[in-house]
Amino acid sequence: MKKLALILFMFIAALIATGCASSRSYKHDMSLSSYGESYSETKSLSGMSDNVTTPEPRKIIYSAYLTLAVKNMDTASNQIIRIAEQFNGYVQQSGTYSVTIRVKSENLDMAVDDICQIGKVKSKNVAGQDVSEEYLDYQIRLENAEKARERYLELLSRAENVEAALKVEKELERLNETIELYKGKINRIDHLTEFSTITVSLQEKKKPGIIGYVGLGLYYSVKWLFVRN
Repeated sequence: MKKLALILFMFIAALIATGCASSRSYKHDMSLSSYGESYSETKSLSGMSDNVTTPEPRKIIYSAYLTLAVKNMDTASNQIIRIAEQFNGYVQQSGTYSVTIRVKSENLDMAVDDICQIGKVKSKNVAGQDVSEEYLDYQIRLENAEKARERYLELLSRAENVEAALKVEKELERLNETIELYKGKINRIDHLTEFSTITVSLQEKKKPGIIGYVGLGLYYSVKWLFVRN
């Protein structure tokens, strides 16, 4: 009986130990499985973030147009030129009745405010032109032309006779002109978006004569009698 009880006890102990080992193995497998799924999801999300591209900034060309009444147009013109230099710009055109300058686009508002202090503002207009699609179109055309030039260069290296080589060189010449044209258009847009244009029309203030001053005095006197704030 004692032997039978001992054997039965050992059998039960073995079953319990096996069950505990299986439980630990199951928990370990579940932990690894969860870690694998978590890592896989993290890697997938990381891959998605890597593929996200930052959109290119839009290309906006800003222009300002002002009309000023000034006491002396030559003095006003020189002041406008100094404002252009002050804001890291340059003079595009300068004349008796009109001055056109370009300043860094980030300084446009400050430059316009300073110009308005030179005389009496008759009119002011600031406009922006979005050329983003045009700019992108030029970039695509330039890229295609450069790829075509590479293919023609390969053909030139394999030309079997002078006649074939001349035909390829003629096409290469045309492509080079096209590439330079698109590069010029792209560079121009880059420049015009970097430097805003300010065009100022100048008018000389009219100076009233003696009778004019008398009339102005009478006008302000009557206005003071009937209209007061």
